[in-house]
Amino acid sequence: MKSGIQYEFHHTGIPTSEIRPDEKYSESAKMYTSDNEGNFRIQWHRFESDSPLHPLIKDLPHVAFKVNDLKAAIDGEEVLIGPYEPIDDYWVAVINDGGAPVELIQTSLSDDEIWGRAKKGQGSLYRK
Repeated sequence: MKSGIQYEFHHTGIPTSEIRPDEKYSESAKMYTSDNEGNFRIQWHRFESDSPLHPLIKDLPHVAFKVNDLKAAIDGEEVLIGPYEPIDDYWVAVINDGGAPVELIQTSLSDDEIWGRAKKGQGSLYRK
């Protein structure tokens, strides 16, 4: 963790091969995403065999943190993907943190706005 960067836990993402209810598809990532039906913020990610995403992202669970300065947070890190805007007003990068993928997020959206937009498929991740 870097000095001057505020990290706030946001969610956990778990790769799966299981087809889950209400999956949203990203053609560019060749990935399906669905939210867990429980009380905690868990996302399931199912990948097509030819997904262009880094193997760490496809094979290992990740934790995601909101940060106050995404550019500074990824400076000097091995960036696996991003920064990009998968959901409108929600910027993301995934870094390799010692062999584990970690998602870093910068947004002004509330959690309700983020999860609502994701559930509706609002954002570039879901556009063709």
